Amino acid sequence: MKATFRRNLRRLFCGILIFCQLGAVTAYAKPDWPADTGILAEAGVVMDIDSGAVLFSQNGHVAYPPASITKLLTALIVLEHAGLEETVTYSETAVNSVEADSGNKLSLTAGDTLTVEECLYVLLLVSSNQTANALAEHVAGSISGFVDMMNEKLAELGCTESHFDNPSGLNGDTQYVSALDMARIAQAAYQNETLLAINSADSYQIGPTINNPDGASAVNEHRLVITEDPANEYYCPAAKAGKTGYLLAAGNTLVTYGEQDGRRLVSVILKGSPRQYFLDGKNLLEFGFGNFQNMEISGNETRYVTGQEPVDINGASYQPEQLAIEPGKVITLPNTAAFSDAELSLEPVPDGAPEGCVGLLSYSYNDRKIGSAYLMTKEGLAALEASAGEGGVLENEGNAGENPADGEADANGAGESGAGEPAEPVNGAADSVLDPEEKTGGPGAAVLFFVILLAALAGFGIFWLYRRQREEAEAISRRLRERRQRISAEGSETEAEFNRLLEEKRNRDNKKRRP
Repeated sequence: MKATFRRNLRRLFCGILIFCQLGAVTAYAKPDWPADTGILAEAGVVMDIDSGAVLFSQNGHVAYPPASITKLLTALIVLEHAGLEETVTYSETAVNSVEADSGNKLSLTAGDTLTVEECLYVLLLVSSNQTANALAEHVAGSISGFVDMMNEKLAELGCTESHFDNPSGLNGDTQYVSALDMARIAQAAYQNETLLAINSADSYQIGPTINNPDGASAVNEHRLVITEDPANEYYCPAAKAGKTGYLLAAGNTLVTYGEQDGRRLVSVILKGSPRQYFLDGKNLLEFGFGNFQNMEISGNETRYVTGQEPVDINGASYQPEQLAIEPGKVITLPNTAAFSDAELSLEPVPDGAPEGCVGLLSYSYNDRKIGSAYLMTKEGLAALEASAGEGGVLENEGNAGENPADGEADANGAGESGAGEPAEPVNGAADSVLDPEEKTGGPGAAVLFFVILLAALAGFGIFWLYRRQREEAEAISRRLRERRQRISAEGSETEAEFNRLLEEKRNRDNKKRRP
């Protein structure tokens, strides 16, 4: 009887374990986040511009000298504070406040005058350091004043791992940037249509200067942008704009903007090596376009905006028909994932949100932020769209009132930190967004559910086995009593034979139990 009990108990627990394993497979059935890019640079990031999702990050929080990719931030600030037709005069300070070996490809000199538009072409296509200084003086009155504006812009963009000393990207004692921060800068820069148009040009002819009375041609130096031969290793049809950089301390740095199938990505390479850094930038773009998809939030999300029951949001009650989701916002998911795989949390109204915003729909995937959108009253959304139609733009366009890359961290929990910044991942490991308090469900909740279910099943199974064994024991005892009563009625000889047979059976059972 004890052996039977043990066999039944083993079968029960095997069944429970198999059931729980099936449940665990269901809980973790979401596709993995792709992670292999094969880049050789020390640091690299690729970000979806429209969702703000970081698709890959290698040493993304480590600070490096930026070199001339700094000029993207310089150009963005200039466009926000100066008109294209304004005249810029090159001063002695602008021309001479550069390192001796930093070059001057267009032979610009003190006294030259160009429009802001011409200066921006020279700045972004041939990386003129003298022009960076001239633009800084034009906008802020001094180079140091412009540097203050640069660092204020960093704070506005949520860049906490970077600092700039000059507008050109030349060496500075405290001039550094992380790849993730540079991706945020590029995200903002390439949402400026004028900057994108200038930076996409193959070449541009500027007007006469002192040393170039017939004018001069500024030619784009970004090989991924200008290469048109499909047989060339730098051929990358998705690459539309970008900026190169080089310093001995920085190595080769690169920012590349790409468009494909309605999606927009930006890749960043820091501490790269000659020639290879272009291939690294290309690999990041191809990785991002090839492995991910964007899904519009308003076209897929039904929670809060459908149904008959009122919903409580941040202390207020609304009918679903009163609410709408900010249009045009997307989330980025692996190609094999569905919209339902994304995890949703409703966050409070962020600073700077438009009137009528009642909350922020924030989406994550395996603890990685992948996009967000405002949840608004329909009246508020109508007013916002009317404002945009009159020449305005939706506030915080591109990241819906939050910094989508905030909280990026090492997926493995290991690595070295750079320049006092957070710990970094092992090379090749993708960073994850670690913010479990924002989650409303997912694998953690599923695990807890199955643990509770396992305990309940185990308790029920043990109770069932106990009841079954007790009933069997009582039945055997009852049959023995009945048999003894019948034997007693038939005579002592039959009873003796019964006892002999019973004793033989017990001996056989004992032998079977021995090892």
